[in-house]
Amino acid sequence: MAYNLNDKMVVAVSSRALFDLEEENRIFEEQGLDAYYHYQLSKENELLLKGTGFRLIENLLKINDHFSEEEKQVEVIVLSKNNAAISLRITNAIEKYGLDIVRSGWTSGNDLSHYLKAFKVDLFLSASDSDVINAIKNGTAAAKILPSQPEVHRSRGDQVRIAFDGDAVLFSEESELIYKEQGIEAFMEHEKQNRDNPLKKGPFAKLLLTIATIQKKFKDEQSPIRTALVTARSAPSHERVIKTLDVWGVRIDEAFFLGGSEKHEILEAFGADIFFDDQDVHLELSSGKVPSAKVIHESIERYQ
Repeated sequence: MAYNLNDKMVVAVSSRALFDLEEENRIFEEQGLDAYYHYQLSKENELLLKGTGFRLIENLLKINDHFSEEEKQVEVIVLSKNNAAISLRITNAIEKYGLDIVRSGWTSGNDLSHYLKAFKVDLFLSASDSDVINAIKNGTAAAKILPSQPEVHRSRGDQVRIAFDGDAVLFSEESELIYKEQGIEAFMEHEKQNRDNPLKKGPFAKLLLTIATIQKKFKDEQSPIRTALVTARSAPSHERVIKTLDVWGVRIDEAFFLGGSEKHEILEAFGADIFFDDQDVHLELSSGKVPSAKVIHESIERYQ
């Protein structure tokens, strides 16, 4: 019987997002492919350190502990531009860390985005700008994992906690562009006039809807997944956001409307296993407190 990925939340992660492969990447960039292959093969039995995306993946997989094998909700797939010959170091690390990851793809340098729809991927995490942009162009929610320090990689509990920025992440960038091009007063007036018009969906709206589907399976029980909206919006522009989520039929567990204040302390207090934002000014600070990923949206024309 074929294994059905259609009713799972499928997360594809690159090997460099899951593990700390920055030294290996430096060798590749400075010395070339052959040196990189030789280095990886020589280190086959040396355990890789955890990368920025490890904490998220580890806790996402724990959601499956609440379900039978046939009903498990989360599937994680490793997709890598490495070739199969040097994949053993990565698969060895997956086994030693006890991650329930059994599916992988190794493309020997070819574009990974071609395979995302075949694997029914809901979210793709990579350390490569080009991989993320190609994934988004192919209609998959994707973000660039940012480097972080080892203390950020340690999980704080079994409940996976995911934090999102609003505009250009959960919602389209339409309102954010008005702010950037015309200023705060034009933005506030636009939001006031459109307070009853739902915001258009952004690149991560479908992921939020998928998460909401999992949360509904727990009813009155504590869900193993918790979400937060952490946005620079403030009153009264927050009204449109709340009404939009209501129209979508989506619950956000926690919402913070910061009015331009820094986000990193809120994210640390929330205990985010990942924070998705599109602006470097926020990510530079947040990545020192919680695992963070950049949503690259400059190449996106439409989200829906």
